Amino acid sequence: MKRSLVIGCAALALAAGCGTASAQSKFDVVIGGDAFFQVGYVNQDRDTGLRSTEFQNRFRLNITPKATADNGMEYGGRIRLRTGNGSPVTGTGVTADRAFLFANTTFGTIQAGVVNGLSDEFGIIGPNVEGIAGGPDNNTVYFLNGSPTYALLPTTTNNFRTFVSGDTGTKILYLTPVIAGFQGGISYMPQTGDVNQSVNRIKNNGNFQDVVELGGLYKNEFGDFSVEASAFYQFGKTQSLGATSFENLSSVHVGANVGYGGFKVGGSYAYSGDSGYDKSLTVKEKQDVWIAGAQYTTGPLVFAVDYQYSRSNGTSPNTGFVAPVKANLYQAGVTYTIAPGLTTGLEYSYLDLDSKLTTAQNGGVNPDDRAHIIMLDTRFAF
Repeated sequence: MKRSLVIGCAALALAAGCGTASAQSKFDVVIGGDAFFQVGYVNQDRDTGLRSTEFQNRFRLNITPKATADNGMEYGGRIRLRTGNGSPVTGTGVTADRAFLFANTTFGTIQAGVVNGLSDEFGIIGPNVEGIAGGPDNNTVYFLNGSPTYALLPTTTNNFRTFVSGDTGTKILYLTPVIAGFQGGISYMPQTGDVNQSVNRIKNNGNFQDVVELGGLYKNEFGDFSVEASAFYQFGKTQSLGATSFENLSSVHVGANVGYGGFKVGGSYAYSGDSGYDKSLTVKEKQDVWIAGAQYTTGPLVFAVDYQYSRSNGTSPNTGFVAPVKANLYQAGVTYTIAPGLTTGLEYSYLDLDSKLTTAQNGGVNPDDRAHIIMLDTRFAF
């Protein structure tokens, strides 16, 4: 049902929008991208002798060849190449985290290939998105990588949005046209982790299988007021890995922002319950993330504050023991636009991590931690 629903909707929309689609011979190739360089200073209670100062950077390049058919259908493809250490997960080297075909018709948009989930692309997490100092999506906690705290952080495994919306497994998705500010969407992914392919037909590999995400987005302006909201639901199956079986995927994300003049406030909530947990665990902390934020823009300056509360099970890096973990992250920052597409920002973050692990369960080390992170962020987009 899941496969036929998503693929059927996509095929129907494409066929209806195509008609006789004789194409123009000329393709336009649009190139864009963005890059950042970040300097971080960390003062951490449980740093186990780590360095205090580090750098991280990332460069992304979007290449989009596209054309328009005689009937008005726009079609083409997009690849996004990225390099740098923007995430300890993706690591260094050149990777392609977007590589898909697309068709835009009067009946909606179809994308097929490597692209993040709907809520990762469109879900609202508050007014402070990546690139605004003082926001939750700025890779700030990556500066804790190497410390035992990084392995315990709920948000390193529990996405801000639906649980595996950040997974770039190969998928197909359909977006409706925008009607009175509303746009809906649905996607289907055979299994997580299959980037640029989905031909690993093994069921018992511990990945989520037959992942479906659906939901919608609303954006509108009423004079000086602006409103935007989103809601998405994601579900899927899991199979066993050897003798270990896991909980199925069920995750929801909702978010909203309200703006007036230069002010904007908002937040989001993501709930993933037991998704992906080993069924044999006797203690299962519910997985969720709360975010609340505000910003004020005046001229080239953006002032932002953010609060994030997250919880899930954490695994001790010393003993492998699993126990509930909760984290509070407080952030504040200012971003200055130097020139079109060029910004710099200063951010302060305070992390308060509490774990139900005992010192004995954590190999004789107190798992609780407090950390101060100061980050200077410079980036450009073109």
